[in-house]
Amino acid sequence: MSTETRPAPAPRSLNPSARVLMGPGPSDVHPRVLAALGMPLLGHLDPEFVALMDETQSLLRHVFRTENRLTLAVSGTGSAGMEAVVVNLIEPGDKMLVCVNGVFGGRMVDVAQRAGADVTAIERPYGEVFDPDEVKVAVNRVRPKVVGIVHAETSTGAWQPVDEIARIAHEAGALIAIDTVTSLGGVPVEIDGWEIDAVYSGTQKCLSAPPGLAPVSFGPRAVEVINQRKTKVQSWYLDMTMIQRYWGSDRFYHHTAPISMNYALREALALVVEEGLEARHTRHLQNHLALKAGLTAMGLTYATVEGHQLPQLNCVRIPDGIDDLSVRRRLLQEWGIEIGGGLGSLKEKAWRIGLMGHSCRRANVTLLLGALETCLRDLGHGLTPGAGLAAASESYAEVGQPVAAAG
Repeated sequence: MSTETRPAPAPRSLNPSARVLMGPGPSDVHPRVLAALGMPLLGHLDPEFVALMDETQSLLRHVFRTENRLTLAVSGTGSAGMEAVVVNLIEPGDKMLVCVNGVFGGRMVDVAQRAGADVTAIERPYGEVFDPDEVKVAVNRVRPKVVGIVHAETSTGAWQPVDEIARIAHEAGALIAIDTVTSLGGVPVEIDGWEIDAVYSGTQKCLSAPPGLAPVSFGPRAVEVINQRKTKVQSWYLDMTMIQRYWGSDRFYHHTAPISMNYALREALALVVEEGLEARHTRHLQNHLALKAGLTAMGLTYATVEGHQLPQLNCVRIPDGIDDLSVRRRLLQEWGIEIGGGLGSLKEKAWRIGLMGHSCRRANVTLLLGALETCLRDLGHGLTPGAGLAAASESYAEVGQPVAAAG
């Protein structure tokens, strides 16, 4: 019997289709960030790369609005950031209170349980936010070590105020940890101003870098808890007692950092700083208002409670009689536009439309409104032709033309 193997067929050249990324992430990536990914590799302990790590830390502190020394980029996606925060603060048997109003609050519960926490979850329906008083009642009842809450719930577009909840946690002697995966770079995040103890984010949303790193920051109270642990951190890979030595002054080897992704994050953060945080937040709000005006004129309503709708993540209900997947498929095939479907209780009931970072542009708003109108009209959804674009144009006239992003 012959042991000869056939040669593998030669693979085609990699050539991904051009897309307009207007889903819940990833977002479009700026050409400068793409160029950074192709720069020559350095060793992970090369003095030039060490200097880049220092610069990235400084930029992250600026964007997080914090002076926390332990601020860095975890090698992994936003979910790795969630795990890093939870497993470093939680020891087996510790009590954790998690506020759940969407998929990612639920994920925090799962992560905390896997870390051995005694977890209590309080819940609000998808699209709603928590009132500080209900959190206070739960905190006083549970007396947790850590309170976890999502600042920007990616599954619903709900924008949760957290400053008062942080105060409540601290009055009870608890730490507060927040998820800013979708909020960082799109709406104000004030880690020191709100006295947040631990925070995690991701690179692929409003920072507009590829997915692959998770910015995190730990305040003094959290660092003290980490340094006084009685047990080892559940995850060797995410153990801040070791990672902080790699990102700190002694540069103790822990793992080989993803060099190219760190280049990309550095360049993405530089673009944020060049634009200015306030200007960036204004750009997201202006484009959101125009998109919302257009969608409303087309008869679409938001699944998120009024007054707490994220500018960068628009969660809108699918009209009766309209098939979710057929619309999203057509948008992708004919216009190259990606939007997201609903998750959890909103599955097949809502679309998630992202206006994040480099994707948050007037051209994208008008492109989507025109394409979506065509899809809805062809499926029999009654609307006035051109109403969405006209409403968006009027909104821009009222709030002003968004200033172009840096770069």
